[in-house]
Amino acid sequence: MIDCPERQPTSDRNARPAGVLALVLMLLLLAGCASAPRLDDTTQQAVAPRVLLDDVPFHGQRDYQCGPASLAMTLQHDGVETDVDTLIPQVFTPGREGSVQPEMLATVRRHGRIPFVIEGRLDALLTELDAGHPVVVMQNLSLPAWPVWHYAVAIGYDLEAREMILHSGMEAQRVESFRPFDATWARSDRWAFVALSPGQLPATISPQAALQAIGDFEGVRGAEAALPAWEALSRRFPDHAMAHFALGNARHTAADLEGAISAFRDAVAADATLAPAWLNLGLALDSAERRDEALEALERAAALPGRWQERSHEALARVEGKSS
Repeated sequence: MIDCPERQPTSDRNARPAGVLALVLMLLLLAGCASAPRLDDTTQQAVAPRVLLDDVPFHGQRDYQCGPASLAMTLQHDGVETDVDTLIPQVFTPGREGSVQPEMLATVRRHGRIPFVIEGRLDALLTELDAGHPVVVMQNLSLPAWPVWHYAVAIGYDLEAREMILHSGMEAQRVESFRPFDATWARSDRWAFVALSPGQLPATISPQAALQAIGDFEGVRGAEAALPAWEALSRRFPDHAMAHFALGNARHTAADLEGAISAFRDAVAADATLAPAWLNLGLALDSAERRDEALEALERAAALPGRWQERSHEALARVEGKSS
């Protein structure tokens, strides 16, 4: 079976909380200069005017431990039995005085949840909160030249007051106006993610971003663990060929041959030029001893130029040899 394409690595920053009083004046000045973030009209009409996820647990963020504390709050909200002290050695890098982004995401995967990095827009952030998903956000609480990275957990908002509600630092349900919040969030390129159980998807995710997130999770936890996520993705984006292709691979790994065949058929129906889907369809049909259908699929694969053509010809010749 042909697996999904290669995935891009995550960028690398570390986070630590602000603890220097001299930064406060600087922070106020910077926030005052920032322009107020604008929300799309469709977002303002679609989401609730006020949201507070008051069931998200709070853990005070000790020195340089904002990463583990944010993860504990998010994972516990989704039913994972863990705590800050357990997470510290998994994500904290002492030499960097904080937690880098790849380690944050990797730790979520190790605990059986999928981290989805969301689009860096206030609209996406509020839409996720409206859907009931707490969001881990990364902020730079200082100047770009002297960053003070910090993780917080967004748990709500108030559209009329134009305020965010966060578990941040040592303060539960901290209220920050949209403008200063967005200014500090923007300095991290508005990096944020939600951590969800396999089978749940963010409200705002694109199919390509979801493929990346679920594929990375599958690489750590295995195809069977990721299967509910691929099922959900193919339902969310029924016209996306790669979603069905990945689902077919996961079903095949789980020994669901007929389910794999069905998913590969959906993949080629969505994109008739997807050569690896035709190839895997042919191989799956051959395994099911449906020789005529296998030959037809492999002929389609072999007729498409590209990196899979040689392998498709080899598979076609092998199946033709069985039939002669």
